[in-house]
Amino acid sequence: MSEFKPVRIAVLSVSDTRTLDTDKSGKVLAERIEGAGHILVERVMVRDDRAVIAEHLRRWADDPQVDVVISTGGTGLTGRDVTVEAHRDVYEKEIEAFASIFAMVSMRTVGTSAIQSRATGGVRNGTYMFALPGSSGACRDGWDEILRHQLDSTNGPCNLVEIMPRLTER
Repeated sequence: MSEFKPVRIAVLSVSDTRTLDTDKSGKVLAERIEGAGHILVERVMVRDDRAVIAEHLRRWADDPQVDVVISTGGTGLTGRDVTVEAHRDVYEKEIEAFASIFAMVSMRTVGTSAIQSRATGGVRNGTYMFALPGSSGACRDGWDEILRHQLDSTNGPCNLVEIMPRLTER
């Protein structure tokens, strides 16, 4: 069995109505990240603005002290929901299966309402990026059922941590 390797994770909450103090989803992620033995590098709140979101994603992707970025909020279908577009502006590669697996997980808790989520994942400059919906339940599902396992270097048969050193290969 492999040795556990903590990863450095930044959390970006996206909302026009919440503050860091009232952000339950970001708090859920922060607690789970630290509870799993990982390092919470930074937790930031921004408004629903595509350029502002993309700017934070790029900054963290270019920071060698950040291995993973998880955003919460702005993944829905309304006009203000632009987090997915911001993520895709930044990705070098999209992790298409993340959206599919998140939808499968969501079906168990919210049924067919899972079609309203546009969760996404990708990679930029060796940094993993994931966008989860803004509900605390969706963040619990995304972390507990997917990310906790894939960001655990001891998870088998394989995990995202073991290929981190190779993400920037050319």
